[in-house]
Amino acid sequence: MSILEVQGLTKSFGGVAAVRGVSFTVEPGEMLALIGPNGAGKSTCFNMLGGQLPPDSGQVLLQGQNITFLPPRHICRLGVGRTFQITQIFASMSVRENVQTALLSHHRQSWKLWRAADTHHITEAEALLYKVGLATQAARPSAELAYGDLKRLELAIALAGQPRLLLMDEPTAGVAPAERAGLMDLVANLAREGQMAVLFTEHDMEIVFSCADRILVMDHGSLIAEGNATSIRANPQVQAVYLGTAA
Repeated sequence: MSILEVQGLTKSFGGVAAVRGVSFTVEPGEMLALIGPNGAGKSTCFNMLGGQLPPDSGQVLLQGQNITFLPPRHICRLGVGRTFQITQIFASMSVRENVQTALLSHHRQSWKLWRAADTHHITEAEALLYKVGLATQAARPSAELAYGDLKRLELAIALAGQPRLLLMDEPTAGVAPAERAGLMDLVANLAREGQMAVLFTEHDMEIVFSCADRILVMDHGSLIAEGNATSIRANPQVQAVYLGTAA
């Protein structure tokens, strides 16, 4: 069974169609990229998948369960994690405390935030930091991290919820070019090891073509192409509306 099945999602704002009948699936362990020019409808699509926006029509199924109109917190509980283009962490906390806070939420122990929360889930938090390459920085204030490491911390926070599906919005935005491939290789390895499905948007085409198992291309709210890197590079319609160069 697919981890995610999207069926005919449609959304309009003031009579303008932002997403038009979009359908696709994401499989266990798959890295699926959703690309397109600015205004193509990618963010609207992501927000419908995460529960931030209700669709006008269509369905979102998580391993067969209809999650279309559930609020974001319920969708998260069911196993959908998300990272954002701009990292969202608690800068005043240490690296480990950020992950511990996410673990407390996952285990429905948020009340412990008022009672020495930093003593809970230490081993589990440190194991997640090891997975993302931040084990040696666990005690550092998060505000001191380089931006690439902040992205890794945000990934650890998302993994604290044990997601079956991870939505990543521009995961390499702001990351130094030399660090981008390493970050996405880490995500791909975690996806395959844990059979976690990953759907990501990304403007760096080198990252998309090297990391995605499959690529979806949107333009004016519709899907115009789907395939692997070779077929997407060679697609005349994709070249015309997005890549802007001949194959």
